[in-house]
Amino acid sequence: MTSSLFRRRQARTRYRIAQNAAGRPRLSVFRSGKHIYAQVIDDGKGETLAAASSNEKEGRAPKTYNVDAAKSVGRKIAERALAKGIRQVVFDRGGYIYHGRVKALADAAREGGLEF
Repeated sequence: MTSSLFRRRQARTRYRIAQNAAGRPRLSVFRSGKHIYAQVIDDGKGETLAAASSNEKEGRAPKTYNVDAAKSVGRKIAERALAKGIRQVVFDRGGYIYHGRVKALADAAREGGLEF
């Protein structure tokens, strides 16, 4: 169960992204206790363009809940987005604080070639 503070932070983040998106797809992050997930979403069409997670069989790290796993997911999502021709995205931290695993995923996606 998520707290109301988290939901408010999430709504505030999504509102600001919607105001400044300018037609770019959104790189959304979800973090659970064991895994981290990333999706590139086209909000206009309502469809997922690319996805990656630490829960995938290929290239799975021994520990799926640490910063190294998040970096691996960031590299995967950048590679898959670039393969689809997506270079510029808007980063949606999803209400999570930009620190630790979320920051590691974002930095790895930038290093992989995504611009945000």
